[in-house]
Amino acid sequence: MRCCKRLHIIKMVRQMATIKDVAKEAGVSVATVSRVLNQNGYVQENTRKMVEAAIKKLNYLPNEVARSLYFQKSKLIGLIIPDITNPFFPVE
Repeated sequence: MRCCKRLHIIKMVRQMATIKDVAKEAGVSVATVSRVLNQNGYVQENTRKMVEAAIKKLNYLPNEVARSLYFQKSKLIGLIIPDITNPFFPVE
């Protein structure tokens, strides 16, 4: 049972679209897709629309872990509490 659960998770991960998949679907380079995503550099309007359509079709989401490593910002905060049973820090 555990093995089957792992395979299901692996299949889910493989189904995630990559920036290369988006580039192939839109018929452009990976660099062009990157320019559209980061909104920098020049991209013609019709090319931008093709890339955005491919992103929508493939349900592409940028990998936030990779982005946080590159930009050295994670947009996460940590919370340290002394005891989760403390009524001042309810679980709900």
